[in-house]
Amino acid sequence: MSILGATQELAVHKAEAILFFTLLQLSVVVLAGRIGSAMAVRFGQSSAVGEIIIGILLGPSLFGLLAPDAFRYVFNSAPGEPMQVLSQIGLILLMFQIGLEFDFGHLTEKRNRRTTLWVAAAGLAVPFALGLAFGWFSAPILSPSANPLATALFVATAFSITALPILGRILIEFDLTQHPIGVIAISAAAINDVVGWLLLALVSALAISQFDAGVFALNVGLVCGFALLAWFGLRPLVKRLVRLGQRGDDPLPNSLLGVLLALIFMGAMATYQLGIFAIFGGFMMGVLLHDERRLIGAWKDRMGQFVTVFFVPIFFTYTGLRTNIGGLDTLELWGWCALTVFLATAGKFGGSYLASRWSGMGKPESKVLGILMNTRALMELIVINVGYDLGVISQNMFTILVIMAIFSTVITSPALRRWLPYCQLAGGWSRSHREHVGESASAQQASP
Repeated sequence: MSILGATQELAVHKAEAILFFTLLQLSVVVLAGRIGSAMAVRFGQSSAVGEIIIGILLGPSLFGLLAPDAFRYVFNSAPGEPMQVLSQIGLILLMFQIGLEFDFGHLTEKRNRRTTLWVAAAGLAVPFALGLAFGWFSAPILSPSANPLATALFVATAFSITALPILGRILIEFDLTQHPIGVIAISAAAINDVVGWLLLALVSALAISQFDAGVFALNVGLVCGFALLAWFGLRPLVKRLVRLGQRGDDPLPNSLLGVLLALIFMGAMATYQLGIFAIFGGFMMGVLLHDERRLIGAWKDRMGQFVTVFFVPIFFTYTGLRTNIGGLDTLELWGWCALTVFLATAGKFGGSYLASRWSGMGKPESKVLGILMNTRALMELIVINVGYDLGVISQNMFTILVIMAIFSTVITSPALRRWLPYCQLAGGWSRSHREHVGESASAQQASP
């Protein structure tokens, strides 16, 4: 056999091996995601929480600890790039779906706009200030080899973030997508996260000593310009394209679905090029079409469940593979962990609650908004992975922030079930809606 033929055969064998292990990983991830979802519902949690936790447990924190050989065979026998790409595609599609689900018409009301801005601002500023002080104070102890200012800024950013995708899924499962509280929460979280990602870019630049205020200001301007162009320029064109592409009784023919997918991916590429995460491009494309009811129903029937069951657990598991919770091995470290969780929760919940009350909302509604804004989940893990890769937080601080992210998400569903009934009575919701949330929230979450 010639050298060229041998090389080609080797390349084909390598590609087949990568495919085999990728399929093995996908089989494990999808089945584990379903198990995690079902277990979470049994314990009164959102299904998204179960998928997050099972993703962490599939990593070195449990699977790698209990069965290291099996763990290495499943997840380390081939390059991780295929899973990484699939995870990002899934998250972009999920964000598009979340954008479709929300009726932002509530924001035309002056009170809702005011509350959104106040909650977004306070939900960012208060936890950022607490995180900055805590990060500066704890840096010599928890991250002694890092620059204290860089550590403090990264901890502050981690305290400030809200998990927009998971928050969206929780709102959908609790049937809050059409209620003003849900719209205010997702809108404030979107504003919060855009600013948070810009802060992350700024802190990252400072950590590597390449800070340029002019470049940062330019990025802010470009992002705002993209949002305005998308809403006032692209939205009418896309809506017209949707109407032209729909045929009779079929609101989403294959040709239109293909164009729609390309539009989602181009939006994601645009926000990536502007310096923020690609998921915001997917979210923005969904927002542009949030009032196309026939299209939304068809998307949910044809694509929604596949995105939820297949793509989303891949993202959770990929992040879990980078997380190791076995690093806290002393009582002192667990004390630091408890303090971190308390300060992060107090800052996010307290800031959002006070802002809601200042805007004229009642106590039950303000508590619900504070609970929702405290949801961090894997968006938090993205931030702390960046900090860990840059060397500004230690392995111990990384682990502590992972636990904080999981805790802040796990408490969301029980807290919502505790306070939503009071909020419903105060807001005069319908009896069927009260029964849905007060008595059937778990059944809603149990559906895949």
